[in-house]
Amino acid sequence: MSHDFMNTKEVAQYLGIHEKQVYALIRAGKLPATRITGKWLFPRQVLEEWIESQARSALQEVREKTKEVSGALLAAGSNDPALDMLLTFLGNRRNTFIFTSTVGSVWGLKTLGEGKTEVAWCHIYDPQSAGYNTPAVVKPYLGDMPYVVIRLFTREIGLLLPKGNPVGIRGLPDVLNGDVRWVNRQVGSGIRIFFDNYVKKAGANPQDIPGYGEEVYTHLEVGLKILSGQAQVGLATVAIGRMLELDAIPIMEEPFEMIVPKASFFTTGVQAIIETLNSHSFREKVALLGGYNFTEAGRISYAGV
Repeated sequence: MSHDFMNTKEVAQYLGIHEKQVYALIRAGKLPATRITGKWLFPRQVLEEWIESQARSALQEVREKTKEVSGALLAAGSNDPALDMLLTFLGNRRNTFIFTSTVGSVWGLKTLGEGKTEVAWCHIYDPQSAGYNTPAVVKPYLGDMPYVVIRLFTREIGLLLPKGNPVGIRGLPDVLNGDVRWVNRQVGSGIRIFFDNYVKKAGANPQDIPGYGEEVYTHLEVGLKILSGQAQVGLATVAIGRMLELDAIPIMEEPFEMIVPKASFFTTGVQAIIETLNSHSFREKVALLGGYNFTEAGRISYAGV
């Protein structure tokens, strides 16, 4: 199959759905496809543009809902279990509502730069500096917008494995040998950017990694794929491994941050996030997850144009 086109099976793997659902989407006219010699084919570029348009539609729907709630913030970007707890805590305890769309760090920055959101949840790896959320990786999406990067927490990221590590994985190099099935994160997610840089630096061909083309959108989905036996290894927060009673090999600690326009830093919603992160009641609840460090919560990592 040409790299420019995908068949129904490849599209099903790419979208993380059953092949029958692909045919249903074609019949409903909701999936871009063309029929050649009796077979449905999908231009890869058109399919990727369709996925982006679906993300835009989801964000617009959430934006309409925020208009109905006074003082609500619209956010987009990365995913994290502690972030989910934070948003729930804000709604229940502070009457502060943040509507968020899980579209990955890159899309979070894109929508912020386009003025569609007010907050981006982000953890983009910069291979040049080995840092995260540096101007080099943020500014291309925000242009001349003055912005502030605020540390929420650092978290442990690791390789999640079935209980007992039956295939004997010792670290990331074992993923590249083609003997284990990987579960991948979607293009534009911070985890995907880190892993793709690792693969490139190692001189490996990603297409030689079983499961590389199958993508999921959250850390929980990574864990569930492994728990169900559909994959043998994937990168996610160590906290998800604990929740699902999977084995985990810690790989790194990385910062998880929010990026907001400078003009929004002192707004009620943004300040409520910072205050809640440093509250004893929230810290006590999130400590049950394990694998998080809130020492620098609320610290400004970068402020500039």
